[in-house]
Amino acid sequence: MRIVLLAPFLLFLSAFCFSQKLSKKEKQVLKEVDVLHGEALKFLEDVVNINSGTLNLEGVQKTGDVFRKAFDAIGFDTRWVDMPNEMDRAGHLFAERKGNKGKRLLLIGHLDTVFDKDSPFQKWTFQDSIAYGPGANDMKGGNVVMLYALKALHNQGLLKDTQVIIALHGDEESAGKPIETSRKDIIEAAKRSDIALGFETSSGFNYATVARRGSSGWQLEVKGKQAHSSGIFNERVGAGAVFEASRILYQFYDQLSSEALLTFNPGTIAGGTRVEVNSENSTMSTYGKSNIVAQSVVVKGGLRFISEEQKDKARENMRKIVADHLPRTSATITFTDSYPAMPPTEGNLALLQQLNQLSLDLGQGEVKAYDPGRRGAADISFVAQYVDGLDGLGTMGRGAHSPNEYMDLRTFKALVQRTALFIYRLTR
Repeated sequence: MRIVLLAPFLLFLSAFCFSQKLSKKEKQVLKEVDVLHGEALKFLEDVVNINSGTLNLEGVQKTGDVFRKAFDAIGFDTRWVDMPNEMDRAGHLFAERKGNKGKRLLLIGHLDTVFDKDSPFQKWTFQDSIAYGPGANDMKGGNVVMLYALKALHNQGLLKDTQVIIALHGDEESAGKPIETSRKDIIEAAKRSDIALGFETSSGFNYATVARRGSSGWQLEVKGKQAHSSGIFNERVGAGAVFEASRILYQFYDQLSSEALLTFNPGTIAGGTRVEVNSENSTMSTYGKSNIVAQSVVVKGGLRFISEEQKDKARENMRKIVADHLPRTSATITFTDSYPAMPPTEGNLALLQQLNQLSLDLGQGEVKAYDPGRRGAADISFVAQYVDGLDGLGTMGRGAHSPNEYMDLRTFKALVQRTALFIYRLTR
């Protein structure tokens, strides 16, 4: 596996040179990143070794404290935003510099991981050029790319009179509800910004994310007439809840599955004489017999979409399908919003072209737009309606959300350098 990974990176690393298109100051920034490289890796190791699973509130805040001191040290004003106790989330770290030069930037990351305190995957280890660790790739690595790009600029005196806001959420992997509370501060920050850059794990060294699909939940509840199974299909008994649920799910697939970038997944289903749903731990239980026509079915699922218009259209079509009942059955479907979509706007594509030009100037190759159908939702989507943005600017690696999560150390310095110069050019 390592041989396959190594080949493409050797190509750009061996071709890397200081292009004549880089200014003297930009070349100094690249050298500063080089000087800071060892320190950046040690910082990343330290924060990866702090467990910050979303529900480990103490660990999330401890991780935030480490980043807070680092941002304080390079001239940012920092604050910790607590969430209400009933939300059971640690809170968020915000850091800000104020100024009037160039574009106003909002840089987005998150402190939490999916690995709980009792997870066996807890520590940073590395072998050759691969570093394993919880959050090494998703996304403590991205946070450190952001931090050390800014530190290099600060050390060269190039952040003076610029406005940069950092938002590091403590609950990206499982956002606190209500969303209106947990994402209030980042939306307010976006309204005072021009551009948002997200440092979620990279889709590839020569890709950036100009669009992300939004996510929404849905729950289908179906009722039928409980009766002896010998009477199913007659006028008195009808089709039963299971057949009605099957009809609805099949028609969802038949009528909607071909639409580009729209997906809808029925994740769990339970049916029988009685169904009980526990939303807190995402479980369902059922009781029934093969000689009793099922009275109840509950289906819980997710919906992914590339725009609010696509989401609304899909919901309307799903409601129409649900309303066309089999005999002696009824059904309702409800929807819950989660992450909005980040559509591929002209502003986002223009930012991609700027990043692409910088990458070419660095000798790092062309940067293209990544397929939004292959990316999940992320915090940048909450601010997409207010600012132009790019995401996927973090570290390279694989295995996110698994005990095999790793980042590729060979590309780390180059990503910090490109990020530093991208921020520099945007804030001129």
